[in-house]
Amino acid sequence: MAEAVDKETSEVTKGGGRGSAIKWIIALIVLAGIGVGSYLIWQRLSEVESTDDAQIDGTIVPVSARISGHVVAVMAEDEKPVKAGDVLVQLDPKDLQVALAQAEADLADAQATLNSVRNEVPAVSVSSSSTLSGAKSGREDAAVSVSSAEQQMGVWRARLNVAQANLRVAQTNRDKAAQDVERYRNLVSKDEISRETYDQSVAAEKAAAATVEAQQATVAEAQQNIAVAEKAVDQARAHLQQADAQVEAAGAGPSQIKSTQARVEAAQARVEQKQEAVEQAKLNLSYATIVAPLDGMVGRKAVDPGQNVAAGQQLMVIVALDDIWVTANFKETQLKDMRIGQTATFAVDATGRTYTGRVARIAGASGAKFSLLPPENATGNYVRVVQRIPVRISIDPGQNDDHALRPGMSATPKVNIH
Repeated sequence: MAEAVDKETSEVTKGGGRGSAIKWIIALIVLAGIGVGSYLIWQRLSEVESTDDAQIDGTIVPVSARISGHVVAVMAEDEKPVKAGDVLVQLDPKDLQVALAQAEADLADAQATLNSVRNEVPAVSVSSSSTLSGAKSGREDAAVSVSSAEQQMGVWRARLNVAQANLRVAQTNRDKAAQDVERYRNLVSKDEISRETYDQSVAAEKAAAATVEAQQATVAEAQQNIAVAEKAVDQARAHLQQADAQVEAAGAGPSQIKSTQARVEAAQARVEQKQEAVEQAKLNLSYATIVAPLDGMVGRKAVDPGQNVAAGQQLMVIVALDDIWVTANFKETQLKDMRIGQTATFAVDATGRTYTGRVARIAGASGAKFSLLPPENATGNYVRVVQRIPVRISIDPGQNDDHALRPGMSATPKVNIH
C-alpha cells in the first residue's frame, strides 16, 4: 500500500514540474514580444518629429485704391470667390475724363507750336538767300511766298486743332454741369441743399454752354481762315511754277540755324512732356476701375457705394486658396535631423483628413525674434527656454483641389526625418 502512494506522488510531482516549465516558456515569449514591439515603436517614433503647434497659412493680398475718388459701385462681397481681372470697385471717372481731355488739349497746343517753329526753318533759309544774284531773285521771292503761305496755313490748322480740343473740353464741362443741375434739382426739391447752391449750378451750366458756343465760333473762324490760306498757297505755287530757273534755297546763317534748331528742340521737349501728361491721365482713368489681382476669395471688405476713398486705402483682401501651406513651430531640439525635402503628413481637425507634403523651408530665426518685442536675455535672471522655429510644409499637388483648407486652421504635422 505504501509503495502505491509513493508511486502516485512521484507522478504528480513530475507533472507539476512540466507545467511550470511551460509557463516560464510562455512568459519569456510574451516578454520577448513586448520587447520587440517596444523597440519597433521606439524606432518608429525616433524617425518622426511631430508638433501640435501648427496651422494652415496662405497668401492674403490686400486690395487698395491707387487714386482718390468717390465710390459709385462695389461688385465684391465677403466670402465670395473672384477671378483675376474681375471688377471689384468702380470709382467715379468724370473728373478723370475731364483731366484727360484737358491733357489732350494741352498736347494739341504743344504740337501746334512745334509745327509753327518747324515752318520757320525754311523761312530762315530763304531769308539768307538775299546774297544770290538778281537773276534768281524772282525765284526766291516765289519760294518765300510759298513758304509764308504754307506756314500761315499750318498755323491756322494748328489753331483749328487747338480750338477743336478746347471745344471738346467745353462740351465735357457743359455735360458735367448739366448732370450737376439735374442732380441738384432732385436734391433741392427735397430741401437737402440750399436754393443758392442749385442756382449756382444752373449759372455754371449756362456759362459752360456759352463757352461751347464761343469755341464753336472759334472753330468756324479757323476753318474759314484755312480756306483763305489754301487759296494763297495755290497762288504762290502758281507763281513758283512760272519761274524760268530752279534756284536752290540758300542756307541760313549758322547763328540763325542754331537759334531755330534750339527753338525746335524746346518745342519738341514740351510735346513729349504733354504726351507723358496724357499717358498719366489715361492711367489715372484706368485706376478708377479696381480689379482682382488674382483668383481667390474676398474677405474683410471695408468699402461701400458713396464712400470717398484715399490713395493707398485698403478696401478688402483676397485670400488665394490655391496657395496654401502649413507653418509648424517645432522645438529647436526637434530640428537636428530635419532637412528640406523630407516627406511629411499633417492632420487637419476641420476636415478630419490627413494630407501629405514636404518640408519646403526652415525659418532663419525663431518665432520670438520676429515678434514686435524680441526677448532680451542680457539680464541677471536669465532662464533657458526651448525656442520654436517655424517650418514651412508644402502640400502635395491634388491634396486641396476642393479648397477645404483655409488659413488659420489648426494642423498636426509629422515629418519623417529618416
